[in-house]
Amino acid sequence: MNRKTRGAIAAGHPKTAEAGQIILELGGNAFDAAIAAMLASFVVESTLTSAGGGGFLLAHTQDQESILFDFFCQTPQLKKSLSEIEFYPVDINFGGATQVFHIGRGSVAVPGSLMGLFTVHQELGQLPFSVLVEPAINYARNGYQVNDYNRVTFEVLEPILRASHESRKIYLSNNELFNIGDIAYIKDFANILEEFAKKGIQEFYQGDIGQQILQDMKEGGYLTQEDLDNYRVIKRKPLNFNYRGYQLLTNPPPSSGGILINYALKILENINLKSYQFGSQDYLQLLALVMNLTNDSREINYDNYLYQDDIISQFLSKKNISDGQNKLQQTINKWGSTTHISVMDEYGNAASVTNSNGEGSSYVIPNTGIMLNNMLGEADLNPLGFHCWPNNCRISSMMSPTIILQEGKPKIVLGSGGSNRIRTVLLQVIFNLLDFNFSLEEAINKPRVHWENNLFNLEPTKQLETIENLRLPPDTEIILWQELNMFFGGVHAVRLKEDNSLEAIGDPRRSGVGIIC
Repeated sequence: MNRKTRGAIAAGHPKTAEAGQIILELGGNAFDAAIAAMLASFVVESTLTSAGGGGFLLAHTQDQESILFDFFCQTPQLKKSLSEIEFYPVDINFGGATQVFHIGRGSVAVPGSLMGLFTVHQELGQLPFSVLVEPAINYARNGYQVNDYNRVTFEVLEPILRASHESRKIYLSNNELFNIGDIAYIKDFANILEEFAKKGIQEFYQGDIGQQILQDMKEGGYLTQEDLDNYRVIKRKPLNFNYRGYQLLTNPPPSSGGILINYALKILENINLKSYQFGSQDYLQLLALVMNLTNDSREINYDNYLYQDDIISQFLSKKNISDGQNKLQQTINKWGSTTHISVMDEYGNAASVTNSNGEGSSYVIPNTGIMLNNMLGEADLNPLGFHCWPNNCRISSMMSPTIILQEGKPKIVLGSGGSNRIRTVLLQVIFNLLDFNFSLEEAINKPRVHWENNLFNLEPTKQLETIENLRLPPDTEIILWQELNMFFGGVHAVRLKEDNSLEAIGDPRRSGVGIIC
């Protein structure tokens, strides 16, 4: 690799990417840059992610070590009567599709973002944490300019952003949402970040902030002192599998996204995708069918066995894969609030980090600028039903930070936001890169589809005349979108090219930015 290049970063906001760039130029490694960028995203992408949420960082080090840091949200240790819980639905309109989410203090799971980033820094970081937090403090105290995508997310989540006085302080001026070009501040959060830099993040769990959370959760929420005291970051062995001669590393169970991507790729192993024209009738039918079969297998063979020790071998057993392959072959023969950051550095380190606040619970910890998550209020994260979660367990997420290795070295780092669409979004981008050999920019910008619950959502494609003749699963309703949309995720990726130079591309659906430095 050209030693003059410090690294590359792709992220969902110019300031998020800039924070990582600053750290790389100061001599930080990929993990330092990812941490600084994620801290910055808590300011400039605060409708998508938060210090009060949770996520995952997939690390591949220059020493060829691969680690998945799981700092996603945890279910509470105790349940309460539903009459004691503040938990209510809101409709979120993406412009072409509406999803129902639930918010309120009863939707808050134990947050892990801060402990996760602090743990990654202790194990893999190079620069002091006080340095990594500086860009985020700057953006929070001195302001950032609201861009088009910020405004879109403000509008989409307006019912949540208006729900509390503390939230209105962050997103409104004169009772109106901040508009494009306005300067937004989160000065309370700047002060809190300075405290974290001096004292560490235990202030959030055991200090005054933690006590404020517990006081406010007594009415309407689940969280207790035991929940905050006992939260831990879990280091996991990444899910590791091969596809088309590449080695893919991604998020293992109990998260769902990685293993569902693995299943879909395995049932496609015997299909020559290069024989399909991208966007053609046959290609769209194939994608819909693969997504349908994956969902069916998830419902039958995964959701009810999620926390079993042998879930990987069971779900990816030869019989289960063979059943899927046979159904696929027989048939052939006859929309989330999440942000992602990808980083590679000059030394061969790679970091893929995805973090989310859900849509936000509407509860903002007073005088901190931190809205807590609503992970207990997302249907896709609660497949057994709301309030039916097992106590004190990691919530199963669709987030799938991914690193693709070639001959043992990082080739592509990618991931996406997009709620329950994450698995299908990444599946298609992986196809585009490894099967169709599109450039990184083409692979990300190509139109996407998503099949779920008998709804087949399609971004605009040149092959519109083929839509009417599609042979789809029974009772499928087709939804045609007029433009590329955030509903279909936001893949921000970095790739090492054949000449050993780096490229970084952000997804235009979520105003993504790529920077080489």
